[in-house]
Amino acid sequence: MLTNLVIYILSFIGIWIGSGLAIGSVDRLSKKLNVSPFAVSFLVLGIFTSLTEMSVGINSVLQNDPEIYVGNLIGATIVIFMLIIPLLAITGNKIKISPEFQGFNLPASLVVIALPVILAIDGIIDRTDSIIAVVLFGLLVIAIETKRGFLGRMKKVNSKSGLKLGKELLRIIFGVAIIFIASKFVVEETMYFSDLLKISPFIISLLLIGIGTNIPELSFVVRSVFMKNNQIVFGDYVGSASFNTFLMGMLTLLYGQQVLLTNSYLISLLFLVFGLLVFYFFARTKNTISRIEGFALLVVYLLFLAVEIFVHKSVLLP
Repeated sequence: MLTNLVIYILSFIGIWIGSGLAIGSVDRLSKKLNVSPFAVSFLVLGIFTSLTEMSVGINSVLQNDPEIYVGNLIGATIVIFMLIIPLLAITGNKIKISPEFQGFNLPASLVVIALPVILAIDGIIDRTDSIIAVVLFGLLVIAIETKRGFLGRMKKVNSKSGLKLGKELLRIIFGVAIIFIASKFVVEETMYFSDLLKISPFIISLLLIGIGTNIPELSFVVRSVFMKNNQIVFGDYVGSASFNTFLMGMLTLLYGQQVLLTNSYLISLLFLVFGLLVFYFFARTKNTISRIEGFALLVVYLLFLAVEIFVHKSVLLP
C-alpha cells in the first residue's frame, strides 16, 4: 500500500511538471509566431491531449466493442464543458473568450462539439454520421485558422526560426508525454484505492472513464492559476472537445460498420445540449465566462451526476 501511495504522489508531480512544460512552450510559440495562444493551443494541445481518447477508441475498435469509444467521447466532452471549463473560470476568476472563438465560430464550435451525442440519439452511428463529423470538424479548423492563420505563419518561418519553433514543439510533445504516462499511473492507483475502499464499480466508471481520460486537461487548470494564462488552457479544451468529434467520425470509418448503441444516451444528450446552451448564453453576454457563471455550469455537472446515480441506483446496491 505504501508503494502505491508513493507512485500516486510521484504521478501527480509528473503531471505538474509536464503541464508546466506544455503551457510554457505554447506561450513562447504563440509569441514567436505573433498569433494568439488560443489558436496555437486549439490546434496543437487540443489534438495532443485527445490522445488518451484516441487510444481508448482504437483499442475498442480492435476488440470489436466500438460502443466504448462512443460513450467515452460523449463522457469526455461533458466533463470538459461542465466540469473542467467551469473550474478554470472559478480558479482564474473568469475566462476571456478569444476573438477566434467569437462571432460565428462560437455557435459553430458548440455544434461540432455536440455532434457525437446528437448523432448517437437514434442509437446508431453510421458512415454518413462519420463523414458529417469529419467534414464539420475540418470546416471549423478552417474557420478558426482564417482569423489568425497559425498554420500559415508556420509555413513562412525561416530555417533559424524554424529550429527554435521545432524545439518548442518538442517540449510540448515531451510535456504531454510526461502527463500521459503519469495519468496512466494515477488512474491505475485510483482504481486500486477505490477497490481497497470498496467503492461501487458504477461510481468508478462514471467518474473515472470521463475524468480519467481528461487528467491532462485537468492538470492545466491548476497550472493556469500559477502561470496566469488561461487562454492557452481554454484553447486546449475547445480543441480537445472538437477533436473528439473528429475522432468519433474517423474511428467509425475505421470500424467499417454501423455502431449499434445498446445503452441510452438520452440523459447525456439532454445535459450536454443544455450545458452548451448555457455556456453559449454566458459567452455571448460579455465575451467572458465569469466565476459565478463557472459555478452555474458546475452545478449542471453535479446535477448530471446526481441524475445518473439515481437512474442507475440499482447498480449501487451490493
